[in-house]
Amino acid sequence: MNQPTGTHQINVELGEKEAEGIYSNLVLISHSPAEFVLDFTRMLPGVPKTKVYARVIMTPQHAKSLSKALNENIEKFEKEYGEIKIIGGEHGKQFGFKPSIEVDKKK
Repeated sequence: MNQPTGTHQINVELGEKEAEGIYSNLVLISHSPAEFVLDFTRMLPGVPKTKVYARVIMTPQHAKSLSKALNENIEKFEKEYGEIKIIGGEHGKQFGFKPSIEVDKKK
């Protein structure tokens, strides 16, 4: 990871369980004046229900920094591997990650 000039090195420990990662093809995003909440889930063909597998809560400033970092990395990826095509994007269909959706918080 590139470090801006004048910053200190940060040592990050990655546990074995976290290193496995969690697959997600849908994120539910909500916000308040104080925080953004990203609920990562996945939809599978033929399965009408899902659950939240990971929740990330961050300040609006960190959410904006995440957005900027993600955009920069997408640009780098596309320079190296070509444009990322969004399936159904040209025809107004939504697929995968979508903007804010109401979440059923019952278990």
